[in-house]
Amino acid sequence: MNLDYLFEIVDRLLIESHNRPLNSTENLILRGIWQYRTYNQMAIEAGYSPGYFTNVVAPELFGRLSKIIGQRVTKKNCRVLLESYAITKPAPKTKPKRQDPTQFFPTVNQDTSPCYPSGSVPLDSPFYVERSFLEEQVYQEIEKPGALIRIKAPREMGKTSLLLRILDYAKHQGYCTISLNLEQVEQTILSDLNQLLHWLCANITRQLQCQPMLDEYWDENLGSKISSTLYFQEYLLESITAPLILALDEVNHIFEYPQVAKDFLPLLRSWYEEAKRIPIWQKLRLLVVHSTDIYVPLDLNQSPFNVGLPIQLDSFSQQEVQQLAQRYQLDWTDGERARQLIAMVGGHPALVHLALYYLGRKKITLSQLLESAPTASGIYSHHLQRHWATLQKQPELMQAFDTVLNANEAVPLDPILTYKLSSMGLIKLSGSQAIVGCELYRRFFTK
Repeated sequence: MNLDYLFEIVDRLLIESHNRPLNSTENLILRGIWQYRTYNQMAIEAGYSPGYFTNVVAPELFGRLSKIIGQRVTKKNCRVLLESYAITKPAPKTKPKRQDPTQFFPTVNQDTSPCYPSGSVPLDSPFYVERSFLEEQVYQEIEKPGALIRIKAPREMGKTSLLLRILDYAKHQGYCTISLNLEQVEQTILSDLNQLLHWLCANITRQLQCQPMLDEYWDENLGSKISSTLYFQEYLLESITAPLILALDEVNHIFEYPQVAKDFLPLLRSWYEEAKRIPIWQKLRLLVVHSTDIYVPLDLNQSPFNVGLPIQLDSFSQQEVQQLAQRYQLDWTDGERARQLIAMVGGHPALVHLALYYLGRKKITLSQLLESAPTASGIYSHHLQRHWATLQKQPELMQAFDTVLNANEAVPLDPILTYKLSSMGLIKLSGSQAIVGCELYRRFFTK
């Protein structure tokens, strides 16, 4: 049977059953099945991670097909069931021309103009660079009862983009997902443990669409840590049947309040440990995302930063830069231009994206971009001026960074200043000592 004709029938049936039609990745999988290809072969050729096809796209696709056919669809029986089912259905009245979805990758379709790169990369964006090995680790870990995953990297390295995909994967597994960003919390709340835990429980209650019961569980005699723990154990976790993914983004903001951090962070650790002895806590899977290493002194047996699965996001490799350049329709297969860009920005994901965006528009050459990069007229002027303004407001921070700039080798810094400069991405750590984050920063700030 003609595959395009079959797709038209499937699309019509999906729409009639109030489902969306097949998308490009689902088309890729079905075409691959007809060609007797593996998920690994399909994904690599299309520029995706194999785990995304195996664990996310395929299960959802087969689930939707099973509903319209009335039988369980798998990769093995998909072709036989769909062809048998289509024979019994009337032909679609119109057959609009379909584009082969394989043309979308690895290059970007001409009709899809890239948006200016800012913030996290949307889920449906072709400009997301998969970190296949790390993503596979996280997807496997998040399915484990009582899991704790720690994602660490300086700002603008892709933490939130990865977090979006983890939460999307969890939703496809039928899990409850809650994402809270501590950057959005007022200082008055962050500086008070009772208010912070109240805020945490209230937000989770609202997102789970449960009836608020905080007054019934909050007991001043027991304290906010015990009250919040009982609220989780006896109410929130009892109210749900599926695992709960609790993602806490920008946890480093609590580092600025050491007294609160010394209570809040061990509490997260205790919830993780509870899963080993109380089964209901196995429903909770914690995702802790932060910009740098914690500088608040904690007992090793209380810190959530030495348990669970650690995920460190690093700069883009040359191969990843070349892959992304191809999606911006740039022919960088020789590797030389990717090396030149990395030499300037160190593979910093946000800076790489911005450069490729401008180069893809053909308004500037790579040599022009690199020459103007560390100046006030270059494409990174806003990024650099933002860092400069931060340094000007904090003379101690500026002096520490100046020490790094003028050193010929890695130098030790005060732990708090190291934490701040590292979270900004201005320095990299070699053990416990600091070096300049990239050549762009060295040239701009030396001037």
